[in-house]
Amino acid sequence: MKSDIEIAQSANMKPITEVAKLLDIPEDELELYGKYKAKLSDEYINSVKGNKDGKLVLVTAINPTPAGEGKTTTTVGLGQALGLMGKKAVIALREPSLGPCFGIKGGAAGGGMAQVVPMEDLNLHFTGDFHAITSANNLLAALLDNHIQQGNQLGIDTRSVVWKRCLDMNDRALRNIVIGLGAKADGVVREDHFVITVASEIMAILCLADDMEDLKKRLGKIVVAYNFKGEPVTAAELGAVGSMAALLKDALKPNLIQTLENTPAIVHGGPFANIAHGCNSVRATKTALKIADYCITEAGFGADLGAEKFLDIKCRMAGLKPDAIVLVATVRALKYNGGVAKENLSEENLDALKKGIVNLEKHIENLQKYDVPVVVTLNSFITDTKAETDFVKDFCIERGCSFALSEVWEKGGAGGVALAETLLDTLEKKESHYHPLYEDSLSLEEKIEKIAKEIYGADGVNYTQAAKKQLEKLTSLGFSNMPVCIAKTQYSLSDNATLLGRPEGFNIDVRECYVSAGAGFVVVITGQIMTMPGLPKAPAALSIDVVDGKITGLF
Repeated sequence: MKSDIEIAQSANMKPITEVAKLLDIPEDELELYGKYKAKLSDEYINSVKGNKDGKLVLVTAINPTPAGEGKTTTTVGLGQALGLMGKKAVIALREPSLGPCFGIKGGAAGGGMAQVVPMEDLNLHFTGDFHAITSANNLLAALLDNHIQQGNQLGIDTRSVVWKRCLDMNDRALRNIVIGLGAKADGVVREDHFVITVASEIMAILCLADDMEDLKKRLGKIVVAYNFKGEPVTAAELGAVGSMAALLKDALKPNLIQTLENTPAIVHGGPFANIAHGCNSVRATKTALKIADYCITEAGFGADLGAEKFLDIKCRMAGLKPDAIVLVATVRALKYNGGVAKENLSEENLDALKKGIVNLEKHIENLQKYDVPVVVTLNSFITDTKAETDFVKDFCIERGCSFALSEVWEKGGAGGVALAETLLDTLEKKESHYHPLYEDSLSLEEKIEKIAKEIYGADGVNYTQAAKKQLEKLTSLGFSNMPVCIAKTQYSLSDNATLLGRPEGFNIDVRECYVSAGAGFVVVITGQIMTMPGLPKAPAALSIDVVDGKITGLF
């Protein structure tokens, strides 16, 4: 079979104006970026706000493994299947970061016969949204340091600067740096840091803002530093809001592209789920609900990260109510959780499957806490045996979940019809009574511990002295009513990447807490998680090239 990029490059794409017609979007409401990409105009988004909402379906997964789960592939394939069945459906996805594309994970356009296209554009510069976010982030950093250099009228304590610069690339050398070296005119010497763009608060703000007015309010609330009295200094006080908004004006508009089968896909925003809140933009999701009968969206990594943040942060803030959740697993990944080495995953091993399925079990239990109907789908591999598939099916049905096989990687929309039919049946027969896991009124510590105990399965939470002091300060400043966004490894339910399956008898270790006041949540850093990733020994960048005018090696 062809590689993902070869399949994407041979796709029969339609002009985006034709794809838009499937959603009754007038051509005049599209801002074209070439033939196959477009942004939706603000005027159009405002014009559909009074429409009735379609059904909102979240696609999530078990904890990722080297065996691969295919969450985005399933999302795309499910959307294609609904389109094949004559349903008015739209997919709402995040934009990929350049970091993983050139690192180890690769892109985020789906795979096989279930991809969004143009794949290379999406995985690389796309419509420039990430560049705009990076520029706005670093403009604020420049204005902050310039203010300090030009007399520091706000009395900023340079030892208490919390705003970091960003770059959409894995570059560990920039995690901790010193700036202002050289002559007096070169700035004030201080320690500084970089995060990857998808961890920037401006990314979160863009993805949670309803419109330009809301965006500007949120930008103004960003805490960039503390003054010598210990009081927060904001972006509004630096006078940075208008210029940042100008950089983000076009980036705020959702992007429209298509799948291999020409199903409409709205792709917008891209915070990581392990170090940020992991969901595409509220504007994209809300617009999708107004223009289609079914909006199929996904949240990053496993359900302990992306789904928890979708349900406890995005839905809470945006007033969204998911109608169903599709939980993706693979037989291979479950056997990996049961202790089978990657090279042996193709062999039938019911004992390992029974041992590793506890990871799926925990994710089912977690999602059911939100009172939303759950459909479990197995992303099918040719090496899966009937005995293995039947075991997983029976396991899920015993726990009150609907179940379906998915063969979208191999067969595209046709391979997702069984899943689509199961989802439609679930939507018809089971009602969602969605509610967040915790109340706003709980203290920050109570919120952290509720997620740690109920979602991760931890016995408790350990805090460093620095984290304790930070939580006390954030509480005293009035931020305790915010939800928490926990940064944690994606590979385990715990904060230790090596603990597979369903770990027990562990604590979550919190080492740092800070407020993203504009986004509206408190960030909690656990374990060894880094907000600026590094490249592996053999990064994917070494295999990417341009040959005869075509990009190769991208996956």
